[in-house]
Amino acid sequence: MRIGLIAGGGALPDHVAAAAEESGELGLIIALDPFVAEGKFPKADRLSLGQFGKMVRRLKKAKCTHVCFAGIVKRPDFKRLKPDFKAIRHLPKVIQAAGRGDDELMRQVLSLFEDEGFGIISPQEVCADLMLTEGVIGSIALTEAHLSDALKACETAAAIGAMDIGQGAVVARGVVLAVEAQEGTDAMLTRLLNLPLELRGTADARIGVLAKLVKPTQDIRVDLPTLGPATVRHAAEAGLAGIVAEAGGAFVMEREETTRLADEAGLFIAGLPPKT
Repeated sequence: MRIGLIAGGGALPDHVAAAAEESGELGLIIALDPFVAEGKFPKADRLSLGQFGKMVRRLKKAKCTHVCFAGIVKRPDFKRLKPDFKAIRHLPKVIQAAGRGDDELMRQVLSLFEDEGFGIISPQEVCADLMLTEGVIGSIALTEAHLSDALKACETAAAIGAMDIGQGAVVARGVVLAVEAQEGTDAMLTRLLNLPLELRGTADARIGVLAKLVKPTQDIRVDLPTLGPATVRHAAEAGLAGIVAEAGGAFVMEREETTRLADEAGLFIAGLPPKT
């Protein structure tokens, strides 16, 4: 196997690149402009979303057998996209898929690469050590007092995920305080600060749980939920008691720092048993 990494923003692509290089399977890195900072991957090909033809040519020249999508990529403005000739041929189907939601858009993109003869390998296959494990990480326990909120937050996240809205939800004392849409988890948590104190917790009296779940209909080879230091900081600032996700269904970035911040703030982070 020879992997072509198509990298977006955030820390996940760094881990995938390092793991693939260590295993001897890294063939090429394509850094998506403008989502990857200039100079982050000095030896990478820097291409835009519209340069599909050039991506395929570079991947084949590097003898890549598989592609791995990792990192944050925002939905493009198709009116400003500058597609090359190969991309133009596929653009109508991509736009139609985008109109049906993010999951359909990603499935369409994956199929384009599969039609070119590439296998799709997920980041979690390359970086299994980043996955959230079952049980609590850190020193703060998930208590019975917060379990019902955790379970309802999971139910809510699954419900909005089934409609391809988002992956996250916050519940406190049985009340849904927020759900995630296109703004992302951090922005959703920041919105909680606008709620009255009688609905949300504080640093001295933490209540509420953030749940992040894979959408029931999404292709799990891309876009798994991610937890990291920023997630913990925003959750702590919003007065939440903890964060949950399904074991094996979320990445934990910078695990040591994430755990340290959670412990300092008095937040639990728990991997719940996956639903069968």
